[in-house]
Amino acid sequence: MTRLAIYDMDRTITRAATYTPFLIHAAARLAPWRFVFLPLVALTMLAYAARLINRARLKEINQLLLLGGAVSRETLAPLVAGFAEKTIANNVYPGAVDQLAADRADGWRLVLATASYRLYVEAIAERLGFDAVIATGSMIGLDSRIIARIDGENCYGPAKLRMIQAWMAAEGLERGDAEIRFYSDHASDAPVLEWADQPFAVNAHARLRTLARARGWTIIDW
Repeated sequence: MTRLAIYDMDRTITRAATYTPFLIHAAARLAPWRFVFLPLVALTMLAYAARLINRARLKEINQLLLLGGAVSRETLAPLVAGFAEKTIANNVYPGAVDQLAADRADGWRLVLATASYRLYVEAIAERLGFDAVIATGSMIGLDSRIIARIDGENCYGPAKLRMIQAWMAAEGLERGDAEIRFYSDHASDAPVLEWADQPFAVNAHARLRTLARARGWTIIDW
């Protein structure tokens, strides 16, 4: 029996979201002049709140505004490393670190499944000791530059469950032969929480806390 401990990242492991802070971190070092676009970033967030654009398009537009249409991996690499170090130092719940250590010691395979971009998530996951990462991908051009477009699905809501299942299939893992626990802070992850054998509502916002009580899911605050 394979034992998988799957974790969401933003506000589950980290105290605060990471995507916009990463863009700001990178823009400050690559092209600070792009901060003139911050009012447009705020407008895109209002457009998302008004349901004029979806989350995937929100991400693409904000990446375009703050990092440009394309940027090389080599240019981003030191910025990703610096952001990962800052995240580990200042934006991770100690309780999450303790739970990761406990799951690892008990023989669970640690998997990070997050809507955040793989381009910086992998560096954070490596420092936390994860065995695998399932995350939103970026389009890569023929010149190996990262384009401000999502490759495939945004790893959010029902898409996250589909991407976890696709990863399991690629790994040769059958659902019936796996015991799965899943940790998340947000009700958008209800499809995965319903699917997991051991669902944990962690640092849950009000909607998920209500849902967890109704479903009998374990509630944890780190």
